[in-house]
Amino acid sequence: MKSTPYLSSGKSLSRRKFLRNAGVVLSLPLLDAMRPAFAGMTSKATAAINGTPRRMLAICNNLGLLGDYFFPTETGYNYTLSPYLEKLTRHQKDFTVFSGVSHPDVDGGHPADICFLTAAPHPGSGGFKNTISLDQYMAEHIGHFTRFPSFTLGVNVQQGIRSLSWTDSGVMIPCEESASDVFKRMFFQGSEAEVEEQIRKLELGQSILDTVAGQARTLQRDLGASDQDRLDQYFTSVRDLEKRMAASKEWEHKPKPTVTAPIPLDPESPVAYMEKVKLMYEVSRLAFQTDSTRVISLMLDSVNSPAIEVDGTTVSDGYHNLSHHGKSEEKIEQLQVIDNWHMKLLADLFDDLKSFEEDGESLMDRTMILYGSNLGNAHAHTCLNLPTLFAGGGFKHGQHLAFDTERNYPLPNLFVSMLQRMGIESDKFASSTGSMRGLNMVV
Repeated sequence: MKSTPYLSSGKSLSRRKFLRNAGVVLSLPLLDAMRPAFAGMTSKATAAINGTPRRMLAICNNLGLLGDYFFPTETGYNYTLSPYLEKLTRHQKDFTVFSGVSHPDVDGGHPADICFLTAAPHPGSGGFKNTISLDQYMAEHIGHFTRFPSFTLGVNVQQGIRSLSWTDSGVMIPCEESASDVFKRMFFQGSEAEVEEQIRKLELGQSILDTVAGQARTLQRDLGASDQDRLDQYFTSVRDLEKRMAASKEWEHKPKPTVTAPIPLDPESPVAYMEKVKLMYEVSRLAFQTDSTRVISLMLDSVNSPAIEVDGTTVSDGYHNLSHHGKSEEKIEQLQVIDNWHMKLLADLFDDLKSFEEDGESLMDRTMILYGSNLGNAHAHTCLNLPTLFAGGGFKHGQHLAFDTERNYPLPNLFVSMLQRMGIESDKFASSTGSMRGLNMVV
């Protein structure tokens, strides 16, 4: 059914409005012009769509962060930021940092990354069977409201071995490692020939927006000033991501760096690790902007990442090898470079989410971002005192919630709070004992 653009006469624009042309289906962000279309909606769908769409991005860096530089020494509100968190200074009121949290009985070092969102105990034991992950639990309840129930993404992931996403029956959902493939899934639709033509144009540097330019101009002409600005911002995001994806492909033709130490693993494009992370953050933001999905998991498989380029300089040792630093000052300095860059990319993601407004709120206000690791100390392979940061999503942030670093507080309690904020009635997830103590929602 053809929807009618929002005009000064008061007509409304359908929530599921797309810009379509040969091989392209470009979904639109939530606009003010769509609000009147919700008037006749009732039931559960109204609360989930017309009320406040809530979203989640869960990120696991499976080599963790150096705790001495991540955890603040002060607790509560108005704490002094740690060296790593200083990269997030401008967002201090938008996130909560936790210490003294972990998944009860989740041990085994590196194998614990597959339990980051499941909290299933003893992943390294014989006969282990995983349980449903937080993202898939959410997708089961709200996935039908969006075009894609969830996205399972990864960077340098060992396919068939690692993923954050697991079904109710304990089956692993493989990670999608190509940002461009995710982009194509969101925006390309048509016959095989039409899609191939759009891919060819994209590789030649032509934007998919060129294909729907006429419809875009007509739509913008009929929208109010604030909606026009929002669409301009969205279209700019699409073009910028297209350019970044094109630039990232150039790495495939560049020689690999020379390293001075043995590399435990050798993925195809080690140098592009940080660029891959940034692309995944950007495609995740676009997915949320267009309400293509509300649930994303992202595995940063640092175990599978040897020497990488950070800010134009190649770190001389393999990422995994560096994590076993043995308190070597040289290795710790290199790890700090990597960790600080992770924090910088996270700060950039927060900037991008804050810059886009949806129905009077920023995308950051409606998106819960969980950033953490299965390892509290990668050098010792311990799964206690996990470095955990939780941002956005409509919670009262700006504090360091410190628990006992020896007798840890259950991290699954945070998952219960996240489920409740998502609008999913729940008082239990995995080994939780309730909701997260000390973390309150914004009313």
